[in-house]
Amino acid sequence: MTVPGATGALGRWVPGVQVVSTYRRGWLPKDLVAGLVLSTLLVPQGMAYAELAGLPPITGLYTTVLGLLGYALFGASRILVVGPDSSLGPMIAAVLIPIVGSGGDPVVAMGLASMLALLVGLTMTVAGIAKLGFVADLLSKPTQIGYMNGLALTILVGQLPKLCGFSVDGTGLIDELSGFLGGLAAGDVVPAALGVGLFTLAVIVALQRWLPKVPAVLVAVVGAIAATWLLDLGERGVKLVGPLPEGLPPFTLPHATWSQLALLLVGAVGITVVSLTDTVSTASSFAARTGQEVRADQEMKGVGAANIAASFFQGFPVSTSGSRTAVAEQSGARTQVTGVMGAAVILVMLVLTPGLLRDLPQPALGAVVIAASLSLADVPGTLGLWRRRHTEFSVSIAAFLGVAVFGVLPGIGIAVGLSVLNVFRRVWWPYQTVLGRARGVPGYHDVHSYPDAERLPGLVMYRFDAPLIFANARVFRDQIRRLARTEPAPRWIVLAAEPVTDVDTTAADMLEALDRELDARGVSLVLAELKDPVRRKIDRYGLTGPLDPAHFFPTLDDAVAAYRTRTGADWAAPVPSPGRDDSGE
Repeated sequence: MTVPGATGALGRWVPGVQVVSTYRRGWLPKDLVAGLVLSTLLVPQGMAYAELAGLPPITGLYTTVLGLLGYALFGASRILVVGPDSSLGPMIAAVLIPIVGSGGDPVVAMGLASMLALLVGLTMTVAGIAKLGFVADLLSKPTQIGYMNGLALTILVGQLPKLCGFSVDGTGLIDELSGFLGGLAAGDVVPAALGVGLFTLAVIVALQRWLPKVPAVLVAVVGAIAATWLLDLGERGVKLVGPLPEGLPPFTLPHATWSQLALLLVGAVGITVVSLTDTVSTASSFAARTGQEVRADQEMKGVGAANIAASFFQGFPVSTSGSRTAVAEQSGARTQVTGVMGAAVILVMLVLTPGLLRDLPQPALGAVVIAASLSLADVPGTLGLWRRRHTEFSVSIAAFLGVAVFGVLPGIGIAVGLSVLNVFRRVWWPYQTVLGRARGVPGYHDVHSYPDAERLPGLVMYRFDAPLIFANARVFRDQIRRLARTEPAPRWIVLAAEPVTDVDTTAADMLEALDRELDARGVSLVLAELKDPVRRKIDRYGLTGPLDPAHFFPTLDDAVAAYRTRTGADWAAPVPSPGRDDSGE
């Protein structure tokens, strides 16, 4: 007998329990069918992404199974699909290659990959418990686009040798491109390999574009295997996947030396940031379609559990997949039973038909990865940034170059750094303007938008669109000084302070010194629309004294009325001032 209260409490921590307790019998046929359809995509992609990470193809299947089961138990989304991901593959390789070397012992690589998955899982889980979902915001949209474009190019170039039937020894985009071009010049291309690779890629791209409901990857892989049988490609120099190990994934304890652990931990942090961003954005987009609420912290725990589960069965780090989730949704998935069904199909294949994919050509796996890389690139989004805002386009290109030139892991660091710097730049150099009264429009408005706006002689209304802190205190001070030096000299400079959400101690000291400087020039600094929390800080700093208490007004209208009463000034059309820049930019 199930106790409802106990189930509800446990369900908040382990959402899979709640799914089971509320499951409807009518959902089962749809979940089972969706799971069968999904498995046709999971198998070839799992194998391909394992090789992208520099690991044996079988580890991709192990990782897929345990990732699906771990997330089904602890994940919050009803249909989100977790598993090996094309965006993580190059990052995993970038962590492992410096430790084991290119072409190193696969057993050692598998052990380190499992430890990497464990570290990622623990990091994600701790982040979820600590409610650190906001970390996903460290990658802005422009930097995400640039990072993904760089990643797509890196993946594409890295898979070109496999598509052509040979391999290169390189650890970055430039090295791999140089090695690929060298292989072409040396005549290393295997015609049969290139033919089956291009055939597979063409089938995937064509079906995804013109028949999106057809499982393109499955059709292409089946076609590649058929070509191997019909044309005897193995005898023509085409490398095949070969027989996979038979049976269930073995339980293994992840291990690494202390020196290896330090390198793995750095990589785990970068992978966690990317996985977290993918998870939150993918979960949000699919939840919006069904009216569900996104529980970002629980999603992190779910993906963390998926990584931890995979780490004990020779798996590697996993993330959510928008493409596989879309397939599940289109196939009628209702709950995570779809993922459990997909995992069960893979397990049955490993136990009963392990030789099913032995004749799959390696160039076909390369084509699967290349097709995935093409979906990562967002050229229209990049062009849109150029049309909409050149600054953010530049940030996107810088993130792209960071990945392309310095590598995947440094690239994610550069992308995060650029996002943070872009935020800081907006606080450092915020928009500033002078306000006036526009005829027929209530209130006071930007004179750049309303160049004919009227102004009161001797009064300047100035707006500063940012919190006033140490980073922009000098910018604010210099602009106030410029306004005070204009001719005819103003008597009042009124700060429209509604956008000023904070004043720190550095800015407070600046305000006190600036007020004394202006007083010496016969100019009064007046504050209007100051928020109550900010006013309380100013009082606590002891500024309400050095700053004349009579120069604080609740609204701009009150400040204007007080100035007109005191001076008798009336509104007048603006007088052009050559070379004057009211915005301060």
